Amino acid sequence: MGTLLKNYKMSLLLLLSVVLGGIVGVLMGPQASVLEPFGKIYLNLIFTLIVPLVFFGVASSIANMGAMKRLGKILFSIAIIFSITAIISGILALIFAILWNPLEGIDSNALKNILVQAESEAAAQSEQLSLAEQLVKTITVGDFFELFTKNNMLQLIVFTVIFGVATALVGEKADNVKELLNSGSAIMMKMIHILMYYAPIGLGCYFAAIAGQLGTQILEGYLKVFILYLILSLIYYFGFFSLYAYISAGAAGFISFWRHVIPPTVTALATCSSAASIPVNLDATKKIGVPKDIAETVIPIGVNTHKDGSVIGGVLKIVFLFVLFGKEYNNWPVLLSILVVSFLVGAVMGAIPGGGMIGEMLIISIYGFPPEALPVIAIISTIIDAPATVLNSTGNTVCAMLATRFVDGKQWLKDTKKVVLSDKGKQFDLG
Repeated sequence: MGTLLKNYKMSLLLLLSVVLGGIVGVLMGPQASVLEPFGKIYLNLIFTLIVPLVFFGVASSIANMGAMKRLGKILFSIAIIFSITAIISGILALIFAILWNPLEGIDSNALKNILVQAESEAAAQSEQLSLAEQLVKTITVGDFFELFTKNNMLQLIVFTVIFGVATALVGEKADNVKELLNSGSAIMMKMIHILMYYAPIGLGCYFAAIAGQLGTQILEGYLKVFILYLILSLIYYFGFFSLYAYISAGAAGFISFWRHVIPPTVTALATCSSAASIPVNLDATKKIGVPKDIAETVIPIGVNTHKDGSVIGGVLKIVFLFVLFGKEYNNWPVLLSILVVSFLVGAVMGAIPGGGMIGEMLIISIYGFPPEALPVIAIISTIIDAPATVLNSTGNTVCAMLATRFVDGKQWLKDTKKVVLSDKGKQFDLG
């Protein structure tokens, strides 16, 4: 019992802090915003570490790879795994959306008037860009200093991968740089561990503020969408994550995943940010047994490009608008287009809380919905933000396990757990 409490002490503290924060938020309502600064202190401290953490972590992992062949195999496995899981999540959402009309019995006209004030804000935040311009902006920046922001995570990862590959190719001449990268990565992780002492307070206060705001926003018109999303989230989280973990390493993978997945889940739930969950996800994958080079490649890249929860949300948003504006969607061409567009929406979603404006504009522009549709689906993003982030962020952890299965073979977990210790001539196998 003592060992159990020791292993789950931080997980239980995080869960308790979020539960208490939620209760306080519901009781206080909008007034719970007075607690938000204490939560933002934690988030800001975490966010300031994101850029150096990703740079040192990804660059050091790639720079220390013995062969570029392994990096190519890792990146190829990431592309395959992320695509397959996203398609599976989209199909699951489509099936449920067809079986359960999210607007049945709801006054559509009333829904169109919700959050009208958000339209002007959304218009100010969004940019009208062509597909080619959006591609350029998504993977590159115009100046070096623009890489030093969490809003350009994917661009930073592209630069870091190239930097890591170049360091590895230079060979012995870059040994000092490799040592610098390794030291920087270790220091960043130690800083994260220090900040985790404040995590229960910070996450509890932040979640209290969020719960206080959502309490007034979850209106009857969106209740069915919210319930449907929760059902899908529970099925995908417990069902498909378990399946993925089992595929990665059998029963041992299933057990190891669920033993260490609580901290990443709670962090994602409380912060609504995949970026803020990077350090906790890296720590979880390390405890599971995922090799460092794979974990530190999959997790950061997954923050921007692997968003199963956003794909599910994209499907529900599109179906919601189709029903709201009387458009037919129960035919194969339209259903296929919904799946593709939702996949794109998931890919372009940002890693910060409340992100997704570009994805929502993509939905409206592709299907030709009127401008008032933007605030209508903006509230859906707000309502599903927490469970969507859980699926997005925690999904990176199990995908790191799948990538290891692809790169290192089906015995990877057994091999990593075989740690031989020496104690007065005795040997112990921790498998």
